[in-house]
Amino acid sequence: MQATNDKNKTDDSLSRPVEGDQPSLLPMTDEVGEAEFVAAYGESLAQALDLDTWERGENLAKNFERLDREVAEALQQEDAIRKKVREVVFPQILNRPNAPKQAGVFQATTLQLKATQVNVLFNGAVEGCDGTCAVHDTLPLSIAQIGVCLVSYAGEQGAWVQRLYRRDLRVRGSDPVQEALGILERREARSGADQPDTRDRLSELGRRGIMSYAERAVLLLKSKVPWRMGHGNPAPYELLTGSGSMELLHASLDVLGDLILQHKRFVYVPSAPGERVLLTIGNALRPLEFAVVETAERRMWPVIDKGHLRGRHRKRAEDFFAAAGPKILVGVYRTSKDVPPQIFYAHADHVHEAALIAMADSVLQSHRGFPMLIDLADTVCRSTFGAEAFNSTVQSAYAQAGNPLRYLSERETRR
Repeated sequence: MQATNDKNKTDDSLSRPVEGDQPSLLPMTDEVGEAEFVAAYGESLAQALDLDTWERGENLAKNFERLDREVAEALQQEDAIRKKVREVVFPQILNRPNAPKQAGVFQATTLQLKATQVNVLFNGAVEGCDGTCAVHDTLPLSIAQIGVCLVSYAGEQGAWVQRLYRRDLRVRGSDPVQEALGILERREARSGADQPDTRDRLSELGRRGIMSYAERAVLLLKSKVPWRMGHGNPAPYELLTGSGSMELLHASLDVLGDLILQHKRFVYVPSAPGERVLLTIGNALRPLEFAVVETAERRMWPVIDKGHLRGRHRKRAEDFFAAAGPKILVGVYRTSKDVPPQIFYAHADHVHEAALIAMADSVLQSHRGFPMLIDLADTVCRSTFGAEAFNSTVQSAYAQAGNPLRYLSERETRR
């Protein structure tokens, strides 16, 4: 199929409609009113809380009848909304103010996806990366094992692991006796609501922060192929904030700058996106269609602007945002009417190629419509560095120390 848009013709034979403004994000409210609850659930909150309206466990047949009815009605309503989105929203994606020039809705072909599989995926020109973190957390010792794996369809793969051992008594000023006294004296154990203490910040840094950095560093530094595929967002919250560590912040911005602005050939696909506007557009896509919607600026800026960064650290983050934000494009694709749409991130210079790669990999899993290379990396990582093998190793160490049962959790002793 030939490209039909005059504003930005491409070589990949994709077509798109034109014109209009992008719909705004759904409003966020601090309080859910009674009318909102009734409109969403078809009954009042008081009814939902009244146990006399609940069905007894032995009357499950009634619940299945309602389930069937609710699903059928929701699908009918969704079909009507899908048609409206195609008629009203799709023509507005391209020409809204500040829309990236690559924006639009495109139809890929099976020939394009087959060519991408043969020429890019199956010859090893794409490598995928994912990580996993297994944690052993007790009073005397916390261990975080972070594993990252790199895979491709050509058979090459690499695996890297780091273990972080934290003993709270090594942290200056940490005294469990004083902490216990403080709780008994009704002092706040944390610095405030939703503001974790130093121990919690260390946990977040030692788990998600370092793992997110390692996943992107492996793609940048260890992969030697043209295309890199990652899991999640290329510039996630934990790296834009440094997870509380300015050293991690600067190291992360170095890696992200090289991966996003220098290498450019990347595609990221998150597992559980919560962006309803993009998913609404995605649900209206036909099989093998994809939409390039906007830049990542709207997602990145609040993290920096409303965060804790100050001075030269904030300036560094702002400079990175100014350079990378407009270059990261956000889109959504769908491989089949029977699977959900998937959001993807790619560089503006290669966004159409990135979409084809993600879709060509996703059609290999007709029941999921999600890139199989990411699933492969996840499977290798969990089998190599997962919690089961890790916990067995840790418990063996406790046994050798003469205390095999002291720090087994309730779940571990339930069997």
